[in-house]
Amino acid sequence: MDSSGLSGTFDNPGNYFHSMELHFCTLANGIRLVHYPVKGVVAHCGLIINAGSRDEDDSEHGIAHFIEHMLFKGTTRRKAWHVLSCLEDVGGELNAYTTKEETVIYASVLKEHYGRAVELIGDILINPSFPAREIEKEKEVVIEEINSYLDNPAELIFDEFDEIVFTNASLGRGILGTPDSVKSFTAGAIKRFTGNKYDTSGMVFCSAGDISATQAERLFRKYFGPMPANYCSRRVSMEPGYKAVSVSRNTGTNQAHCITGNIAYNLHDTRRTVMYLLNNILGGQGLNSRLNMSLREKNGYAYNVESTYNPYSDTGLFSIYFGTDERNIARSFGIARREMDRLMTRRLGPVQLSRSKNQVKGYLARAYENHEHLMLSMGKSLLVFGRIEPAEATYRKIEAITAEQIMETANEVFCQQEMSSLIYR
Repeated sequence: MDSSGLSGTFDNPGNYFHSMELHFCTLANGIRLVHYPVKGVVAHCGLIINAGSRDEDDSEHGIAHFIEHMLFKGTTRRKAWHVLSCLEDVGGELNAYTTKEETVIYASVLKEHYGRAVELIGDILINPSFPAREIEKEKEVVIEEINSYLDNPAELIFDEFDEIVFTNASLGRGILGTPDSVKSFTAGAIKRFTGNKYDTSGMVFCSAGDISATQAERLFRKYFGPMPANYCSRRVSMEPGYKAVSVSRNTGTNQAHCITGNIAYNLHDTRRTVMYLLNNILGGQGLNSRLNMSLREKNGYAYNVESTYNPYSDTGLFSIYFGTDERNIARSFGIARREMDRLMTRRLGPVQLSRSKNQVKGYLARAYENHEHLMLSMGKSLLVFGRIEPAEATYRKIEAITAEQIMETANEVFCQQEMSSLIYR
């Protein structure tokens, strides 16, 4: 579970989780640091940039993800091979990903090589070379990535559902782009996007490991301080205008793939914590979720079934996905609808409510123990909210949720007339 969406207010940087001490620093160029000194032989660090696929213009579809690839293809100091080998040679790992709203570069290394990782990420950010030969090679790589995605309807259906829910909006476009859009990218287009969207005040360097606060800040200042300040215009919020729509496509797949959902609360809405809990009850990661128990365990209609809640800076999306035999499509939708109706009309009893809260708190506690996950969650929380919330405060928010709030949220989000659907058959 990405706990960043559950973060809220925390103005005291100490006592994050069981007396965890966090260290904060902001450079003159606006880049922020959050470091968590924690015992262990492995250290983690990463850079979160507040720029993703939704920040692209129509002509730039897929460029945020393409830049993520190109950041590994050389700097003014290193060729591509040297970027890839810098941490691999000492048993470390360098990785990256792009979302609708962020680009993230992160690394895990033995703690004695922590400085090497910080220097490398700083070099990638400040001195990318975007060589023309590498751009042309990487276009083919990304196009193959797109083609492999097109061959996987269980993943493709989520992108198309975004398109029909967020119609005519950049948030609805797929992260990878299209073969034609990728072929059009040039070094000039890449530099324009980074210059217009890579706002230094929208960057957070996050870190976790057996590294002193003094050492972490010294390395942060040394390798990120030289970055020139670059302040960009704020992200444009999406215009409201959602309308429910139902689409069915004949795709010739052996299994029918089905998704249904509705817009939901954004990252800054206080109701998002209730929505997280509600989503987990309905179809979260637990095998005892209501959808898994009814669709899979009781009726055998689906192997894969899940519900998801993705909050963004200005909106959110709730969805249910399942794969089933074509003859069971109507029955499966009917069962999913009944489970939503139950949550809309039947208040959870004290035992059910307590069990649901304990389950979510357990997931969060396990996530906090994963220092790589915790590092990235802290970074996103600082980026989105400007502060980090202690786990105990998050637990208190979960404990404060009432059965009435769950019913109210279910009635707002699960309203049948507001649900869109997409079927591949």
